[in-house]
Amino acid sequence: MKLDEYTDQTPKALNFLMPAEWFPHQGTWLAWPSNEATWPIGLECVQDRFVEMIEFLTDGEKVFLLVDSEEELRYAGAKLERMGFLRRSVEIHIIPTADAWIRDYGPNFLIRSTGQNIELGFNDWIFNAWGDKYPELTVDNGIPAAISNSLKAPSFEPGIVLEGGSIDVNGDGLCMTTRQCLLNPNRNPQLSTNQIESCLSRFLGIHRVIWLNRGIVGDDTDGHIDDVARFVDPTTVVISLEEDPKHPNFPPLQENYQLLVEIAEKEQLFKVVTLPAPEPIVSTEGPLPASYANFYIGNKVVLVPTFNQASDQRALDILGPLFPGRHVIGIDCTDIIRGMGAIHCLTQQQPYSGHVSALKWHTEGPLRGRH
Repeated sequence: MKLDEYTDQTPKALNFLMPAEWFPHQGTWLAWPSNEATWPIGLECVQDRFVEMIEFLTDGEKVFLLVDSEEELRYAGAKLERMGFLRRSVEIHIIPTADAWIRDYGPNFLIRSTGQNIELGFNDWIFNAWGDKYPELTVDNGIPAAISNSLKAPSFEPGIVLEGGSIDVNGDGLCMTTRQCLLNPNRNPQLSTNQIESCLSRFLGIHRVIWLNRGIVGDDTDGHIDDVARFVDPTTVVISLEEDPKHPNFPPLQENYQLLVEIAEKEQLFKVVTLPAPEPIVSTEGPLPASYANFYIGNKVVLVPTFNQASDQRALDILGPLFPGRHVIGIDCTDIIRGMGAIHCLTQQQPYSGHVSALKWHTEGPLRGRH
């Protein structure tokens, strides 16, 4: 279904919405990291951290893992088996990917409540490798279609370029993003701000877009929101903030913080909690987009990127009380970040679908989305 076709058949018209990340998951989709161009050094260390992520996630949900080939299946499977994983915890699909950043090219999942059942759907946005920066990676645009048979769910085609890391929702009508990314001429130059807002409303089931300005230094995605600010419950946003004027992220983070606080104070939509910004991490090619906001919310855990810095524990201590009932765990991302992303970029949640009575978690809030 294209953007300007069948407008009465968009997700919002059919009562679908994108649930917040803390809504119960059926599982998490991952793509095995194997691109040596992304990680020319430290790839095996990245894979070890990846296995560590799977270990924590499978305590509370299934993991759906994409691998490129039978050979990679055997290699990844051997690593997982050495860690003692049961096959029922990890479902492996042989579907080749160009890179591991499934957040940005994978399905954007939706749900709708129909009486006593929760039904699954998904959006298949256009992926152009972050504004055509990496043409060799645009083949990953086909991943949602490639796994659609496994999903057995209706799909929607908004017909615009959008990456999963560029949006964050609270499951109750709000979507947060940045102007630097969604209004960038390398994405959808033919669309106005109002047209993009209309598309997000129709395909995410939201009623309001919160616009921040810029992303962090070194972010080759042109300012993804998941390195800047995140919803942690329907009425709380955490945002990265740097107070040292000499820090390269001081200007954009202060600017975004002031915008968010102004909205919070004026409209009383949410409260704002600040996260520290890591000290700059620089590779031979320039600054890397290290951020504690790039965490992932699983059913039982919250996986937070850490960087062997003093501020790591501060970030964990701030996030811990915000996620009662979940274990907040730091994952060393000093190798992963050299690929220009972290934990949230590597993950894509598939929400629970099925009979409501089977849910083990409270669902009233996340299903309260306004239509």
